[in-house]
Formats: sequence, C-alpha cells, structure tokens
Amino acid sequence: MKDTFITDDILYIGCDDTDIDLFESQYVVPNGVSYNSYLIMDEKIAVMDTADKRVSAEWFSNLEKALDGKTPDYLIVSHLEPDHASNIGAFVKKYPNAKVVGNVKTFNMLPQFFGNDILSDDKKVSVKEGDTLELGKHTLQFFMAPMVHWPDVMVTYEMSEKVLFSADGFGKFGALSAEEDWACEARRYYFNIVGKYGAQVQALLKKAATLDISVICPLHGPILKENLGYYIDKYNTWSSYTPEDEGILIACASIHGNTLAAMNEFAQMLREKGAKKVVVSDLSREDMAEVIEDAFRYDKMVLAACSYDGGVFPPMEDFLNHLKSKTYRSRTVALIENGSWAPSAGRCMRAAVEGMKDIKLIEPVVTIKSVLTDNGRKQLSELADEILK
Repeated sequence: MKDTFITDDILYIGCDDTDIDLFESQYVVPNGVSYNSYLIMDEKIAVMDTADKRVSAEWFSNLEKALDGKTPDYLIVSHLEPDHASNIGAFVKKYPNAKVVGNVKTFNMLPQFFGNDILSDDKKVSVKEGDTLELGKHTLQFFMAPMVHWPDVMVTYEMSEKVLFSADGFGKFGALSAEEDWACEARRYYFNIVGKYGAQVQALLKKAATLDISVICPLHGPILKENLGYYIDKYNTWSSYTPEDEGILIACASIHGNTLAAMNEFAQMLREKGAKKVVVSDLSREDMAEVIEDAFRYDKMVLAACSYDGGVFPPMEDFLNHLKSKTYRSRTVALIENGSWAPSAGRCMRAAVEGMKDIKLIEPVVTIKSVLTDNGRKQLSELADEILK
C-alpha cells in the first residue's frame, strides 16, 4: 500500500498491479495500474469498492489490516466493472452482516456477476441522487453518473472532510509506485475508456462544481489533494471535445514504407513552415491508444494511408473505427492517399471523416502514386500552407 492515510479517518486499501500486460485486454500499461479502494473508519465503517480478482488476496489483507479487528458495516459500490467489483461476492460471505450500498442499476446488474442469491433484500441499501448515509462524524452523499462509463456509476461525496470518491473519473493508467507525469497517462486513459461519453462527463462536472472538494479519490491512479483546479480543467477540456494543444498529428498507414517516408518529409515541411508541434504515428506499429490520445489532444490531423484491396489499408480502417467509437469531433483534417494503380484510400477516409461531427476537411485530397516525386512534394507544400492558415 502507498500513502495509507488519506485523512485521519479515511485509509487507502487498494493495490498496485505491475504484472498486467493489457488493461481491459486492449490497453498497453507499461507501468501497470492501480485498483483503488478506500476505508472510512467511524461509528459505522464503510468500504469504498473492492478490487480486481488479480489482487484479491492482497486486497483482503489490506482491508483486514486497516480494520484492525473491527468489521465493516457498509460496502459502497460505485461501479460494477470487474476491475473494481470482483470481490463483492467474497466480501459479503466474509462479512455477512455488512450491507451493500448501490443504486437501482447496481442491484439490477449485480446478479449477472454473482447470482440471484448473493444478497437478501435487507442487505441492500438502494440510493438515488442526493441521498445521504450517516456514518457518525462522516456523511456520505451520492450523485448518479450514468455512462461515465457504465450505466450504474455513481460518485460519493464525504461531506465533513470534503472528499470526492470519483469512480473512474480522474483516473489514470500506471501503478501508484510508478513515478510519472499525471496528464499523459490520464489523457490516454480518459479518451480511450471514458472519451465517448463527453456529455455525461460534462453533466457530472456540473454537479461537482456545486461541491466544496478538498480531495479527489479515483478508482485508478493517485489521490489528488493539491491544485484540483488543474485536474478539473483538464477534464472540462477533454469532455467538451476542445483541442488541448495547437499541433498536428499525422496518422500514417504505410505498407512498404513509402507512405511513411513521405509523411516524415511532410512533417519536416510543416515544421519549416512554422508548425509548433508535429507528431508522426505509424499506425501499423504504435500503440493505438496513444495515437487516439494524440488525435484528441491536437487541433489538426492528417490521415495518410495506402490503398488496399479497393479500400484503405486495414491499420487506418482500424484507427478510423476507434475515432468514430470515441466520438472524434471538432477538428481540422487533411487527407493523403497512396495508390500505385487505382487509389482508393482517399474516398474511404473521406467517407469516415464526413460521418463525424464538426470536422473541417481541407481540400483537395493529395494523391501519391507509389513514391513521392517532385510534383508530389509541390502538392504537399501547398497542403501544408492550407493546414497552417
């Protein structure tokens, strides 16, 4: 455990997972991930979420050590996703007198994971928007946050010490033992996991704005105690689909390397013409989640891809599907295609982008035939001027 005491009465009982290779079986986590759980000690004792089954033994050990012989009265379930809720079944068997606190959607879904007989009705405490639960010195108030990013999600505000238990909000990849900047992995986490639900996050931020918050306790990543305005501002920017930085992402899908070579040359053109930030990403090799993060971070994007089987090279098709699923919008986009005999990538990319909201598409589409020529360089130079206008 790290930083066991958040306040005198609120303890951290979560676990680091540094052996995991893929979070949610798709996101590379080189520095692991934390499964956060908390304990509020009072006349009534409340456990704030459990943890993933990968760390069950460690989590129960942390819980027992923190309880120091006492028994919990409540388990608060803010989110039924298995990385936080896997141990609910074992918890209620170990502490049969404890009550489980959730909302209607929580209790509707709970049997899907643990069977119909997991809880008797007298062990269920169903709460709704604004309800409170008295623990003694501490009072918990509950706010519903549906689709941030599951339908059952709720956040909990502890009123006396002004602590917001924010569920997956304000979370990040990386174990607590990892020393790394918050923003990069929080941004990658947000856009890939929560990003589709910007409107719902905005609604939750409006609720949070009415609260006096001193500490934010997310379900992944570090507890936030200082400069909370910085973190809230980041979430406001991300969830409103506002570009965070001025820059250009060149997302490239290249088969034999010719398109990638052309895009590296194009990136240098853009820099020489005054672009502040240009990032070239090889979609065949780079972490998809990282490229999605950059797509949302910057205000402009260039899609460059080879034609393939009368369509577009699959790594680009995959990238475009990810963008669509995460509600990519409100950006400026340019298209570059490569095709040796029947270029088709441009129309495929155009069709995908035109289905997205508030996209400014720069014309015309630049076509490269096999390798970059002097005429192609001239077209790319003109395109660079249009992008930088």
